[in-house]
Formats: sequence, C-alpha cells, structure tokens
Amino acid sequence: MAEMRVFIDGEAGTTGLGIRDRLRTMPQIERLTVPADLRKDPSAKRDAYAAADLVVLCLPDDAAREAVAMAATLGVDAPKILDASTAHRVAAGWTYGFAELQPAQARSIAEATHVANPGCYPTGGIALLRPLVAAGLLPADYPVTVNAVSGYSGGGKTMIETHERTGGPAFELYGLSLEHKHVPELQTYAKLARRPIFVPSVGHFRQGMLVSIPLHLDLLTGKPSGSDLHDVLAGYYAGAQQVRVVPAGDRTLEPEALNDTDVMELRVFGNPAAGQAVLVARLDNLGKGASGAAVQNIGLMLGLGETAEAARVLA
Repeated sequence: MAEMRVFIDGEAGTTGLGIRDRLRTMPQIERLTVPADLRKDPSAKRDAYAAADLVVLCLPDDAAREAVAMAATLGVDAPKILDASTAHRVAAGWTYGFAELQPAQARSIAEATHVANPGCYPTGGIALLRPLVAAGLLPADYPVTVNAVSGYSGGGKTMIETHERTGGPAFELYGLSLEHKHVPELQTYAKLARRPIFVPSVGHFRQGMLVSIPLHLDLLTGKPSGSDLHDVLAGYYAGAQQVRVVPAGDRTLEPEALNDTDVMELRVFGNPAAGQAVLVARLDNLGKGASGAAVQNIGLMLGLGETAEAARVLA
C-alpha cells in the first residue's frame, strides 16, 4: 500500500503534538510539513493541503472555518478534513468522529470527507448517556447534570503556562455561565431533548479526566438498578477497542490512571437503598479525549482501520 499523506495544520499545539507523536509509529503514513517560517504563508499552506490525502485542523474555530473554505477551492485536489476544533461538531455535512457512538459510526467516518473530532468532556458524557437513551432507560427529557474535572492541559496555552509557571489553583470551577461550547455537542449526540447542565472544572495536574453523571433511578424508565445500567453499557460497547465498561470496584477514582493511553473506562456506582447511581467516565483528555481519537479517525478515513498504538492501549 502506498503511503498516505497527512498534514497537521497547527501541529505546534498540544493536540497537534500528540497526533504527530502517534503518527510516528505508523509507517503507512507520511507526515507532510511546512517550514516554521512559512506556517502562516497562505501559498505554502495551500500547497500542503493540495499534496495531502488528509488534513488535520488543530486551529482556533475561526481559523478552522477559513481553512475548510480554502480547501474547498482546491477542487479535485481537496483533501479529506479532520477538524479538532469546536467549529464543525454539530454542523451540517460533517460526520461526528466518535467511532463508538453507534454501530455504523466507524463506517460513516471511513466514508466521510469531513469529520469533526469530539471534545474531551463530551466524549465521556456522550459515551455514558447515549446507550441509555438508545435503550429507552433514560428519557430524552431527563434533567441531566454532567460534572467533570480535567487536567490543566485541556485549557490551552495560557492555562498550561500559568499552572507550570506559578503552580496555578489546586482546583477551580469554570463555565459557570452555563454556556460552555461543549453543551450543543453533548446534547446533540447524547440524543437529549432537554439541555443538560454542564459544570466543568480543572485541577492542578497536567492530564487526565473524570466525567460524572448522577441519576435518580426511580425517574428512569422501568426503574432499573445500577447493575441494569452497567449491563446496557457493557452490551453497547462489547468488542470496542478503546471504550471499556468495567466493574465499579473501589469507591474512589483518581483521574490520572489512564494517562498516556487512548482508552476510556466507564463505570456505574449505585446505591440500591437510596435508588441512586452515578455514571463515571475516566479518560486521558489528551488521549481518547483528543489526539488518540484523532488518530483513530485518521486510520478510518484513510482506509487503515481503527489503528492504535499497542503501547497506548492497556492490555
């Protein structure tokens, strides 16, 4: 098989660096580059796009939209696009790049020319909610609350510099206007009729993430037990490479256990006497929450299958 050519536009950022690192282990892919002094040169960028089979956008939203418009002018030389920004995640004509979203999603990604890489928080939230809505256990209008904590690497250059230079706060809530840019994505792909409340937070650790969703079991269809919810999730993701449903186990969870892997773990913690449960997703916000998902999508879009580094997937 001839090498497939990939250009990462914005590879100097955290997600771009993670993708570049992973692609180094994939001999089927040739990574195209532009000299550092020409990275913002429109002509050099256009040439790189025309030469690539697939372009990954690791850019701010407005720049990503401009890049997509430019690529469209290339006609038959236009590459496939994988956008890691927020710009196109709920846009018409774009395929959502969560391969485990539904049984046909991986095939949809493989056949698409424009794929939007998921956000890190929605990856956990959607993974927990979508199977329960699909099974009819969680009413689409259930008043969902999603609480999440991420390492500071998810906050961009300024937050990273603040934490690594001055120590940063030990913990802080943010997005308290309840207008976080991930809400539309979370609602759309979890199939929720009611807008969820999403409360993100950041801790003083570089990477790792926990996403938790509390539920009142008596408000769910059929009043299922926590074990019932676990079984639905386990069945939905049976055979998935990067999403694993595991027993609740210890009643404490720390967010960094999956760092430097592309795995996401899902758990259900329940209290039968109280009729309550908490769904929890644990993932590396830089792995399955960003670069790991991107490389999974690159493999699908280039016809290489759901490629993943063995070293980044726990045995």
